[in-house]
Amino acid sequence: MKVVAFNGSPRKDGNTYYALKTVGEELLNQGIEFEIIHVGNKAVRGCMACMGCVRNQNEKCVVTTDEVNDWIQKMKEDDGILLGAPVHYAGIGGTMKSFLDRAFFVTSVNKSMLRNKVGATVAALRRSGGISTFDGLNHYITYSEMIMPTSNYWNITHGLAAGEAEKDEEGNQIMRILGKNMAWLLKVLAAGKPLVEPVLPENKTYTNFIR
Repeated sequence: MKVVAFNGSPRKDGNTYYALKTVGEELLNQGIEFEIIHVGNKAVRGCMACMGCVRNQNEKCVVTTDEVNDWIQKMKEDDGILLGAPVHYAGIGGTMKSFLDRAFFVTSVNKSMLRNKVGATVAALRRSGGISTFDGLNHYITYSEMIMPTSNYWNITHGLAAGEAEKDEEGNQIMRILGKNMAWLLKVLAAGKPLVEPVLPENKTYTNFIR
């Protein structure tokens, strides 16, 4: 089994990275492969709302000037997905949000590619805005019919300068417990799939309020 994490911070080794790494160490301790992909320092454009991915049904975004399509395939291949973002103006950092908007739309409209995978999110911040950012990240997980492990509090850690999150003892515990619970859920799902018939997917129903 393998989990891929996406670091949405512009800083490669900042507090978002530290939070992801703390979760990942628990996964590795449980024999689950883990890697972190750095998104936040890349030039990633936002979704153009062109619906090309809906028409083409080829598991790709029509924008090919960045690595989003490669990352989509990583998400498809792996058993679990971990999203980490810094807090910018009480929300997800812009580069990370551009990636998420495109990747999760492609995976949703191409046969629900992430359905029943395990997905979790973490946020790193200096002081405020963690809950709204954590909530925003979770929207992508729940929309995709993924299965979400939890911790003993919201998955948020605090720190400004790189490495300060290491001093957040409660934040560290939250990430460790999240990693343990994520590993447990991955193993339970792997053990149960041969024994329990899957729930068949339904075609998405859309209701427009302006007629």
